[in-house]
Amino acid sequence: MNASPMQLRRLLLISMVVVLGLAGMCARLVLIQVVRHEELKNLAQVNTQKSLVREPRRGEIYDARGNLLASSIFVKTVCANPELLLTHRALVAKTLAPILGVAPSALEERLQRRTRVNSRKDAKQKMLPVEYVVLKRKVREEEWSQIKKAMLSLDFAVKESSLTKKERRALKDLRTSSIFVDRVEDQLREYPNNELAAHILGFVGMEEVVTSAGKVLRSEGKDGVELILNKTLGGVQGWRESKTDRRENELLAFREQDVAPQSGKNVALTVDLGVQDIVESEIAGAMEKLNPISIGVVVVRPKTGQILALSGRPTFDPNNPGDSTPEARRNRLIADTSEPGSTFKIVVVSGALSDHLVSPTDPFDCENGRFSYAGKWLHDTHHYGVLTVDEIIAKSSNIGAAKIGIMLGAKRLHGHVMDFGFGQRTGIPLPGEVNGTVHPLHRWGKLSISRVPMGHEVASTPLQTTMAMCAIANEGRLMRPMLVERILDDQGNTVAHYSPQVVRQVVSPRAAKQMTEALMLAASPHGTGAKAALEHYTVAGKTGTARKAGNGGYLVGKYFSSFIGFLPAEDPEICIGIFLDEPKTAGNVYYGGASAAPIFKAIAERAANYLNIHPSPRPPLGAALAVGGVPSVGGKKP
Repeated sequence: MNASPMQLRRLLLISMVVVLGLAGMCARLVLIQVVRHEELKNLAQVNTQKSLVREPRRGEIYDARGNLLASSIFVKTVCANPELLLTHRALVAKTLAPILGVAPSALEERLQRRTRVNSRKDAKQKMLPVEYVVLKRKVREEEWSQIKKAMLSLDFAVKESSLTKKERRALKDLRTSSIFVDRVEDQLREYPNNELAAHILGFVGMEEVVTSAGKVLRSEGKDGVELILNKTLGGVQGWRESKTDRRENELLAFREQDVAPQSGKNVALTVDLGVQDIVESEIAGAMEKLNPISIGVVVVRPKTGQILALSGRPTFDPNNPGDSTPEARRNRLIADTSEPGSTFKIVVVSGALSDHLVSPTDPFDCENGRFSYAGKWLHDTHHYGVLTVDEIIAKSSNIGAAKIGIMLGAKRLHGHVMDFGFGQRTGIPLPGEVNGTVHPLHRWGKLSISRVPMGHEVASTPLQTTMAMCAIANEGRLMRPMLVERILDDQGNTVAHYSPQVVRQVVSPRAAKQMTEALMLAASPHGTGAKAALEHYTVAGKTGTARKAGNGGYLVGKYFSSFIGFLPAEDPEICIGIFLDEPKTAGNVYYGGASAAPIFKAIAERAANYLNIHPSPRPPLGAALAVGGVPSVGGKKP
């Protein structure tokens, strides 16, 4: 049977439609598979391929005896999808507020529905609902468990059996999926001793870092040991490459890479928590009694340079650093400078002893307390006549120190100042340390040779001055302050051990011993540091009282007072530096001997007992020897 013309036209039309359809499909396939292949491949990867950064656990910090100073725990970031809350935002906010520690009104505001701009160029929908809102970071596991339990127990005051299947599913999603945690776990840094050793430990903060997985928040050290050893403590990140479904649930069968993070190393410090606690309890009382702007204390083992304690007031709690001021967080012992005052006399006198220019019993006329040099008067606190070198230290004579400095000469005096470490960082592994100030010789004026020996025209940090005293206690060897003793892995194995470092020999052992004898006089009941004397230990030390400098000269009635001493003097175990900025009490208590020396005594007695330091084999010098008993010259009593 022959087809009619009409049938042929229909057949042709159908054939053309089929051909055009196949041609369109081929064109579409060419467009997808060839022209837009890379674009669509990348889009598919963006939608389904997920990279997850796996944060390493931050290492712990211990003291020298293994006491925990800082530790980390993994915590949650609690989030919400406002689109799933329906009309129950107020109920959810009221339920979660007590657990999260947030006001219900503030939480309800966070749960409000919002939209965001669709960033895809080919998107038909310009605005998208916000399905991810952070409610609170650093939520502990037990708090998250309370949240899940509270959400599952929500009572919507409706008879759910009467609801449609869709409505029941919506309530189920609200209970189980509307509140969730971020896939990336956060860490909470904990300091179990709160303010104790805060200026040593520092603190951590959150920092946004760009990675292959996008922007992530990471714990970073912001101050103290946490900052200096951030890489050591921080560890190495891991990552996970995987595919997810449209709800971003991981498809385990398609996990491509899973690299475990490497935990941070643990750090053992030289700090002794017991000594640190003694120091902080004593200076807390001194702050109330003397009401200074600040107090700083550092305790060092002179023979090794190990820092046993370092503390200042005001201070802060590293668990909540944001609640404190920058002034409270500043480590004044290494970041602030002042003229050291009479503690600096150890430099000029020990230098002259080391250079064989003087001996301990050499006499110097102290001009009855008033000495003119280069047209300017120099005064002593008392009207001293002839004093020996030992007595110049014991009585802290400015005139005697100036005359020894003049004998040394500017070049040699400047050399000794630099050898003792002034004008340069000590090298303690803490951020913020400054150099201090020692003017070059070409900037010295006519008066400098008489003023530098008494601690003027020089600016030093408290730590620099303490380390200089430690050099005297250590037979003339200047040590680098040591704060980190060992680095440990997470199994407790030592991977790095640090040893004491000698910077240089600053004076001869003989001169250091002679200076120690003079400093024992200064710290006896007959010296300026009488209030630092101990009953069972010989103490060698020096007082300092420096007027504070300001614009245009020295400030009236403003003093920086100090006492630095070590014990037992014959075989030093600890050196303690006490520094007060403007102690405020009646009378002359602002002098270092009246304000700082008693704090030294209180700390030294307790620390010596705690560290089980054996009492001195001989009685303290002041019990048997008065400074007036030292032979005087010309029949004059000092």
